[in-house]
Amino acid sequence: MLNVQKILAEKPNRTLYKVRPDQMVIEALETMEKHKIGAVLVMRGEALLGIFTERDYARKGILGGRKAKSTPVTEVMTSDVYFVHPETNIEVCMQLFSEKRVRYLPVQEEGGKVIGLVSMTDVLNTLLQDQRSHIEFLKQYISGE
Repeated sequence: MLNVQKILAEKPNRTLYKVRPDQMVIEALETMEKHKIGAVLVMRGEALLGIFTERDYARKGILGGRKAKSTPVTEVMTSDVYFVHPETNIEVCMQLFSEKRVRYLPVQEEGGKVIGLVSMTDVLNTLLQDQRSHIEFLKQYISGE
């Protein structure tokens, strides 16, 4: 069964990108641009406070008339964060993406420590790779190779 742990293991870059709550939006955007990512976690030490995404900036920042250089990330981040555990299966992730209308899910261990972030793209890539492997197996089985 495909789960979050498999997704994390197959990610080419497992770095956890985060910003502090006192940082300005511009710093979060610069981090996202530098690493070509669409979201960063907002954390105080090991505590997850929220997530900041491109969507947050567009809807709460720009449309809200806020300036990126003078707005703390806490003013525009999403603080109601849905998260998953390493054992969570992919179907649950897909259900959360759909029902909660989110694109990113932080991954927490049982003690609450954040160990990763999975995106909708990560889940889709894992599903596609699994299907390709299954198709290749069936081709070999049918052809007797």
